[in-house]
Amino acid sequence: MKKIFIIAAKELKSYFRSPIAYIVLVITISIFNMFFFVLINEGQEATLRDILTIMEFMFIFIIPLLTMKIFAEEKQTGTIEFLVTTPTTNTVIVLGKFLGSLLFFTLLMSVSIFYYIIIEIFASPDKWTILSGIAGIWLEGVMFVAIGVLTSSWTRNQILAAITSYVILFLLFFSLSFTEHVGGNAAILIRYFSTKTHAENFIAGLINTVDVVYYLSAIFICLTLTRLSVENRLWR
Repeated sequence: MKKIFIIAAKELKSYFRSPIAYIVLVITISIFNMFFFVLINEGQEATLRDILTIMEFMFIFIIPLLTMKIFAEEKQTGTIEFLVTTPTTNTVIVLGKFLGSLLFFTLLMSVSIFYYIIIEIFASPDKWTILSGIAGIWLEGVMFVAIGVLTSSWTRNQILAAITSYVILFLLFFSLSFTEHVGGNAAILIRYFSTKTHAENFIAGLINTVDVVYYLSAIFICLTLTRLSVENRLWR
């Protein structure tokens, strides 16, 4: 467990040694703030529903940029060879790197708590719905991070890793549009695999086992596949 936190801390520090972390933080939080005050001013609603929807959409573009270097950079520089030959297990390496990226994503997501506090001070919001929405978008973001870590383990090219993440995330997010052209079991299956379906339930204040299992299963599968990818090193 200690090794996981050491790797996570190293990964988190690596973000802040690069200008991209500061650029992403400043731009993302500025955009979130702008939309928050515009939506509150125009809608006059004590809710974070719209801003959480915007966050969800923006994370599709942001997270692949944050995760593309996780393993790809190590492969490109050759340090992955040293890392996998240390006494540290591949599972610890994967979990450590995943946790480091997750912590940085959580830092981005934490701005939503300040929005909730502002609404709580000046209005009487539905606490459960807001907190459920924040939890749902965070959980969805964790899944996005896991997908990004997986695609980064497939290649030494960071751009290719980001593009692969984009393809997967876009398919998962926009797959609902395909339900217009199919019906029956195919439509039900598409709705289940669409991440937007599950996120909308959280934003509406509905937390059920199906949605939680969907995200946790996807995270587990991605991390398991990442471990296999690192262990077998078939994607060099």
